[in-house]
Amino acid sequence: MPSKVYLPSPPHGDFRAMPARGDGIALLKWVTSFPSNSRKGLPVVMATILLNDAEDGRPLAIIDGGAVTALRTGAAAAVASAALAFPGEVTAGVIGCGLHGMWATRCLRAAGYESGVCFDLDPAAAERVADDVGWSAGPLEMALGCDVVTTVTPGHEPVVTTAHLAPGRHFNALGADGPGKAEFEPEAVAGCRLFCDEWDQASHGGELTRAVADGLVHRDRVTDIGAVLTGQAPGRETAADITLFDSTGLAIQDLAIALAVLDGVRDGSIESTAVEL
Repeated sequence: MPSKVYLPSPPHGDFRAMPARGDGIALLKWVTSFPSNSRKGLPVVMATILLNDAEDGRPLAIIDGGAVTALRTGAAAAVASAALAFPGEVTAGVIGCGLHGMWATRCLRAAGYESGVCFDLDPAAAERVADDVGWSAGPLEMALGCDVVTTVTPGHEPVVTTAHLAPGRHFNALGADGPGKAEFEPEAVAGCRLFCDEWDQASHGGELTRAVADGLVHRDRVTDIGAVLTGQAPGRETAADITLFDSTGLAIQDLAIALAVLDGVRDGSIESTAVEL
């Protein structure tokens, strides 16, 4: 899985190419991020996924990547919370209630977080997401005061400051997925025990980027979440640890879900249209 490639389209947004190969399948996701699209009634993120046979190159499927991206983004937050949050914590806050915030909330609820608070600059969006999972909509500070806080905002202005760091709190930073984006003050990032999905991406286009550029964070302070999940590195070590997971999104995650989609098509549980190329 090579690191994603960015194609800027200033000042509007950017395109990303994300390749991966596994289980006999090669994948390429072509995905967009155009933050101002919401004002046009368009999704901020749109994506197309191509699947090919890794042995002979045959095209196998073209998949709408929007749903795949939203599900794997939300699932990453749930998996990281299970690995890093302090056991017994019961409240979750989600900040940013667009499509990816919706799926982050659904995945956290499925992971056992029965009580939570949703916040969005659009109160109606927060209400929709909260109603979907049986949580409540509330002000920003209430969401930031939960035991597990997941940020899913696409902007460039920090939402989380050092004032929001509290012993035992766990953060999932999902919104900063490209150069210039940030949801945390660099000092707030530096005040946490740090984990990421992939160092090259996180240090150049994720939540870690500004703290790395400012010299506040170095590679030896950041643990790959995969090492925690496979028992090769510790996660949370004390109840007082403040943990932060920087999720930039991996093509291998898209591949895992795309393989499930392909299996569904083959066994008839998912309807699809056949196209000859």
